[in-house]
Amino acid sequence: MPYYRVVGEVPRKRHVQFRRPDGGLYAEELMGEEGFSSDSSLLYHRHPPTAIVKAEPVAQDGSADLAANHPLTPRHFRTGALPTGGDLVTGRHLLAGNADVRLSHAVADAPSELYRNSKGDECLYIASGRARFESTYGVIEAGEGDYVVVPTGTIHRWIPQGGPVAALVVEAAGHIRPPKRYLSQYGQFLEHAPYSERDLRAPDRPLTAAGTDVPVLVRTRGGLTRLVYKNHPFDVVGWDGCLYPYAFNIADFEPIVKRTHAPPPVHQTFEGPGFVICSFCPRPLDFHPEAVPLPYNHHNVDSDEFMFYVGGDYTARQGSGIDVGSISLHPAGFTHGPQPGAVEAVIEAIGRGMSRTSETAVMIDTFRPLDLGRAALACEDTSYAWSWVR
Repeated sequence: MPYYRVVGEVPRKRHVQFRRPDGGLYAEELMGEEGFSSDSSLLYHRHPPTAIVKAEPVAQDGSADLAANHPLTPRHFRTGALPTGGDLVTGRHLLAGNADVRLSHAVADAPSELYRNSKGDECLYIASGRARFESTYGVIEAGEGDYVVVPTGTIHRWIPQGGPVAALVVEAAGHIRPPKRYLSQYGQFLEHAPYSERDLRAPDRPLTAAGTDVPVLVRTRGGLTRLVYKNHPFDVVGWDGCLYPYAFNIADFEPIVKRTHAPPPVHQTFEGPGFVICSFCPRPLDFHPEAVPLPYNHHNVDSDEFMFYVGGDYTARQGSGIDVGSISLHPAGFTHGPQPGAVEAVIEAIGRGMSRTSETAVMIDTFRPLDLGRAALACEDTSYAWSWVR
């Protein structure tokens, strides 16, 4: 993260003796990226965070299998047709992925067990419902429209609040961060960035829990393991640094507009290894008197476009079957754009006084082809590829 935080109790100096009320030492833990050469935080535990009493493998169920998008076609997945239930960790339905990123959907109605992804960062977009995110850093109360970014190695759990929680899950093979072009050389958000530090929410107090022989599900490149810790990992009395989980609500994204149509990079919100995450939010329509106020046909020869439609009216896609909860996949090798007649319809609507878009969507552009998961094929609208034909 680009700025420093202190939560709870920490000693005045780093790596010095910090004693419990009973005189014993707190156990210091460094959570750091890129081999001590990037962002980090120091956490102070009541008990050693290294004490495990058991390790057992966890069988894979085969749902992570991926197959090439072949024959090459644009795709439309209806997430509302996927099974619901389970939790936000083990209840994920893998839709697409490659060596850089895995994209899943879940509708969870149960708390997850403690979980640590040691392969890479995660970003969950909460499409509906509310959830309490608990971690060694503290608590984030997350709700509809929130992105929650979880750094690699963070022990955490998700607890639905008051009903099911629907989420799009982005699992990276590395780190998810704000785009570099939004930050100064020292890490502060610049004035032209579409969001700022004030828009980010992070834990503001420690979360403590007691217990012994506590299981934690751990994901590594080798698969899943369940480690049993001698003491509960949520025993942190304080931490400080620039690495921690945080939430950002899509409604706080400030759209960048032009007189004519602006391309998707103006909507970029985060970047990861081999992919970007963009937020399409309600905004003023292009205001040149002769503007064509919808995306032009385009062929991104170096990327696959994965779009999750989460709210509003999708003017450019009317007649395609796209609706709230839909996901479209427009792969490299295919030119895509507005549905036939959509441009003419919106120009007429502007003549009747329409001045703003209303849609909200989350887009992941990947720079390697996305393969397809079984869940995607199970909820596919197979007629979508031909929807541009009048």
